[in-house]
Amino acid sequence: MKVLIQKVSRAEVRVADRIVGSIGEGALLFLGVEKGDTDKDVSFLTEKITHLRIFPDSEGKMNLSLLDVGGEILVVSQFTLAGDVQKGRRPSFDKAAPPEMAEKYYQEFVHQLKKTRLKVATGEFQAMMSVELVNEGPVTFMVESKSR
Repeated sequence: MKVLIQKVSRAEVRVADRIVGSIGEGALLFLGVEKGDTDKDVSFLTEKITHLRIFPDSEGKMNLSLLDVGGEILVVSQFTLAGDVQKGRRPSFDKAAPPEMAEKYYQEFVHQLKKTRLKVATGEFQAMMSVELVNEGPVTFMVESKSR
C-alpha cells in the first residue's frame, strides 16, 4: 500500500462538477492499494500518517502531527500509485489490486482514520475526479507499508 501525503491549507475533490469532499488545514492523502496488501498495511499506514510530525511547532520545526494540530484529512483513491513506469513508455498496473480488493482496503483505511476523531473527507472510489489543493511548504511525502 502506498500513500502520497501532501500537507495542505485546503483541498477539495470534485466528481462531475460536484464537490464530494473538502478540507481545510491538514493532509491530502492519495492511496494506492497493491496486490498482497492486508489489514496490517492499513493499520501501519493509519498509525504512521496520523502521528507523522510534518506540521510546524512554535519554532517552525516539523514537530507536530495531524493529531497534535487537529488537522483534517482528505483521502483520494489513486490506483496509478501502483503503476510501474520503469520499462517501456506505457505504465504497467500489474501490481495494482483488483477493484474489489482495493475498495475494501480503501474503505477500511478511511474507517480507521475516522476512529481518530479527526475530520475525514473522501473522494469517490473509481470515479473520474478533479482534485484542487494548496500544498503548503511544499511538503509532500511517500509512505509505503511494504518498507516497514
